[in-house]
Amino acid sequence: MALNDILGTAVSGLAAAQAGLRAVSNNIANVGVTGYARERVTLSTQVVTGQVSGVNVGEPERVADRFLEATVYRRAGDYGRAEVTSSYLDRLQALLGEPGSKSGLPARLDAISASANAMTGSQSSAQTQAVFVGNVSDAISSMQQTTHDVDGLRADVESEVGYSVDKINTLLRRINDLNGTVAQATGLGRSASGAADQRMNAIEELSGMLSVNVRDQPNGQVYIETTSGQMLLDSRLRQLDYPNSGNGTGSSQTTYPDISIRFADKSGSMGALTGEKLDSAAVGGKLGGLLDLRDRALPAFSEQLGTVFSGLSEALNAVSNEGTTVPPPASMTGRQTGLVAGDRLGFTGKATFAVTKSDGTLIAKTDIDFDALGSTATVSDMVNAINSGLGGAATASFNNGVLSFAAAGTGNGVLIAQPATTPSSRAGVGVSQYFGMNDLVTSGTSSLVPTGFNTSDPHGFTTGETARIVLRDASGLALTSYTLQPQTGGTMGDIVTALNSSPLGNFGSFSMDSRGRMRFDPASGLSGASLSIAADSTDRFNSGRSFSSLSGLSGVNSGLDTAKVRNDIAASPNQLGLARFNATAAVNTRALGAGDTRGATAFVDKLAAPLDLGKDGVTTVNRFSTQLLGRAGLEASQAASRFDDANARKSDAVNRRDSYSGVNIDEELSQMVVLQNSYSASARVMSTASQMYDTLLQMVR
Repeated sequence: MALNDILGTAVSGLAAAQAGLRAVSNNIANVGVTGYARERVTLSTQVVTGQVSGVNVGEPERVADRFLEATVYRRAGDYGRAEVTSSYLDRLQALLGEPGSKSGLPARLDAISASANAMTGSQSSAQTQAVFVGNVSDAISSMQQTTHDVDGLRADVESEVGYSVDKINTLLRRINDLNGTVAQATGLGRSASGAADQRMNAIEELSGMLSVNVRDQPNGQVYIETTSGQMLLDSRLRQLDYPNSGNGTGSSQTTYPDISIRFADKSGSMGALTGEKLDSAAVGGKLGGLLDLRDRALPAFSEQLGTVFSGLSEALNAVSNEGTTVPPPASMTGRQTGLVAGDRLGFTGKATFAVTKSDGTLIAKTDIDFDALGSTATVSDMVNAINSGLGGAATASFNNGVLSFAAAGTGNGVLIAQPATTPSSRAGVGVSQYFGMNDLVTSGTSSLVPTGFNTSDPHGFTTGETARIVLRDASGLALTSYTLQPQTGGTMGDIVTALNSSPLGNFGSFSMDSRGRMRFDPASGLSGASLSIAADSTDRFNSGRSFSSLSGLSGVNSGLDTAKVRNDIAASPNQLGLARFNATAAVNTRALGAGDTRGATAFVDKLAAPLDLGKDGVTTVNRFSTQLLGRAGLEASQAASRFDDANARKSDAVNRRDSYSGVNIDEELSQMVVLQNSYSASARVMSTASQMYDTLLQMVR
């Protein structure tokens, strides 16, 4: 080998050792830096005309394993979702209070039962009645406050959705910029380690916001798509377009706008739509967790809280409508039913409409046999039968969906009762309760009882009125939606047929139950699917009652928002009415007694009895409320456990990645010794070659 070759080999060895030492020094300087991947200089044999002539020194390269990095990305997505879910469910649990708390809903419902029991042992005690009425009012207020608090949580979630979209867009722009830097350095044969490290950290942060798949490209760039398949970054940048982002505010709504994906330039200015959307919790990560909370978990809790109220109000009103005060009221005015005078009456059994003096002496009564009126009887037929039977002692009227009943003489009062053996019934409630003649609990937005409609009843809506229905699966994913457009003159059966023929019918079947409630039974494999009515402009015969309030499809429309104890009872609890009408009393004899407290016993029995809560089954109000709050606590506990597990798995993935690509100070120091020895060896070769040159020159002289 020529001396020049020896000298060139030694010089390349020095260069290789110097490059290695620079890489080691850089690694040591970044020891402990999260996300830093150590550098390694690539060396190759330099061959000239078939002979080895030294070492080729390449640019430093990152020591990283893309599979370990991909695992970190997946675990970050799981962590992001678990963290936000645990946080908000913990806040929900805090709003509900500790188990056994006196301010909790179960305790307030227990207080109603306890005060009702106290009334049975106190002969018409004004104090015990006031406590009972106060407990009812407190329970309603507690449910309303809880609903308001849950709405506040949804508003906070919605605000965070907007912030998350902004953060995702910022990260996508940053990754796109770093993609360009890495590709340029790779194309020029230079080291792109620094930019690649920054990009990896940005992708890890992005994967915590939503679950992504990362695909490495030959030019050093990465393409990013969601795990659901929506492309976020390839050769073109994309941005998420969400109308509610960037304003810093959120609100609780029935539905929310979609998160669309748009093409964008390098600065992030949005262009055309790609046709893809992020519309469910399936996107994973923090954003997926937020969407699940906003669209499924929190609305489901509010709906079931509405079911608790529906059961409580039905139980309390069932008893209050069977009782009366002594003296009875001069008139009774019901609530808006959504019916018109020509609607099918639909009652079976019997009811008594009576008029008494202030001391309870019976003046007149009429027993209305609904079975005898026939299946084609209308509401007007019932009103005419009442007026005919009482002969002017009292007058019944039905206007704008509201039944009224008033005594004719000064000082007289009216009442409605029914026999124990053949009580009147429509949708499982008596005639007085159905029309709301003597309700304890009232609501301006709900009739508080099932409608009792059947498929042949007119729906009462007109052409042009619509109701938009959204179907979601158990994860909150919007499977499909349908805008119901009832036509003037149609029936409830026509609505059922339209729903079953709509896209909603591909996921289950609609029907009407025996109480007139719309039912949706999901197809097999769709357990947990739920319906929500996003918008509703329908109005049955201009009564103010919409499809959503009459159908019973959602507990959200339970009427809890405007519920309260009836004003006159709240002001004077002795108007509660615990007396019962003596159905066997003859005219001019006492039919009411001032010391009668049978109504108190009826409250105790009714509150302990199972109720038909529709799709939520047959159970007592207390048991259902306890199960509801128990499930909320269990879900919060499970979410906390999932967060701990996700945190541990993410930490393990990060440790595995860093143990492979991170800096180990002992390894770097040992490598430095090797490189120093290599440098010294190359220097000795150069020194020896120099001496050989000197010897050769002296020989020539």
